[in-house]
Amino acid sequence: MKPSKSSGLGGALMGAAFLMATSAIGPGFLTQTAKFTEELVASFGFIILVSVLLDIGVQLNIWRIITVSRQRAQDLANNLLPGLGYFLAALIALGGIVFNVGNIAGCGLGLEVLTGMSAQTGAIISCVFALVIFWYKDAGNMVDLITKLLGLLMIALTVYIAFVSKPPMAEAMHKIFIPDKIDVMKIVTLVGGTVGGYISFAGAHRLLDAGISGSAAIKDVTKSAVSGILVTSIMRFILFLAALGVVWHGVKLGSQNPAGEVFRAAAGKAGYMFFGIVLWCAAITSVIGASYTSISFWKTFHPAIAKNEKIIISLFIISSTSIFMKSPNPVKLLIFAGAFNGIILPLALAVILIVAAKPGLLNGYKHPLWMQVTGWLVVAVMTWMSWLTIRHNIGELL
Repeated sequence: MKPSKSSGLGGALMGAAFLMATSAIGPGFLTQTAKFTEELVASFGFIILVSVLLDIGVQLNIWRIITVSRQRAQDLANNLLPGLGYFLAALIALGGIVFNVGNIAGCGLGLEVLTGMSAQTGAIISCVFALVIFWYKDAGNMVDLITKLLGLLMIALTVYIAFVSKPPMAEAMHKIFIPDKIDVMKIVTLVGGTVGGYISFAGAHRLLDAGISGSAAIKDVTKSAVSGILVTSIMRFILFLAALGVVWHGVKLGSQNPAGEVFRAAAGKAGYMFFGIVLWCAAITSVIGASYTSISFWKTFHPAIAKNEKIIISLFIISSTSIFMKSPNPVKLLIFAGAFNGIILPLALAVILIVAAKPGLLNGYKHPLWMQVTGWLVVAVMTWMSWLTIRHNIGELL
């Protein structure tokens, strides 16, 4: 997917940022944020803050190393240790397909809310929509445009819901820094759902396709990476405030559709329709991001894969849709996907950081020591948290 010559540098940078952000903002993102807000109330703001700091440490390292080296993550891994890139690509693809089944489910549910059609019919329509995007003659530009427009629409509608839900702002600001309770599992799930698995590489691989690479692009790449995290974080905090306002006033969200209940409780029938729009936008942009990035991990392994990229992406989307049609409970799949990708994250980031210490693989570029230290701290923290998650929640992860 090559960019159009008419797409400027700024458009490509923002396109990469929104591809990463909208890949993260999917059905699981909406469900987790609403559900965790109900469980932790205002203290969930602290969990979001910690996850944002970890997200930034991940993204700055991964985006910079990949673009400076002019190589995708799987090629860097193979150069570091033959075969490691194939292993990493397999993990990313597995996490991507699990996420994508949930994304397709979200598409179907979103259209069901808006039109009353069955979720299965909505999923098929959304599958066709995604295929049209990738088969458009200027697919790269179309992906950038769609993710930006739908991303902004999601944020605008959620801002309205947060406003009418009247959250306790003073309590929220206080608990962001002094929480009553800290839940490690929720931090792992949030980080895994925001920058875990394929998501942390989405924007960086998109920048390579757009021709933005090398040491001269470091400043622009850093700006794009931080922008992607900020877009995701803004959406997370806005949805948190919306859910907090509803929960604070005594509404029980339930377990079936907690995010939908937030919108309904705040603004009635119109709010629930807004939820349908937000859910579909979140889901379809995540389908695009998951499919594009998962296949980008394989297309350098053989010329035939790169040559038939659109066909393989199409098969990925169709397979995800087919699995959803046979899956009775996509909600559990979404929770599993967030945790699974959170566990993949420290391994993927560790590979990138080891590469960062080898200037020979980076065209002579020397990665700043503070960024390496920050990255390894994230690896250590996420490894520890992932171990706790596996140990205490092994029944849910299997």
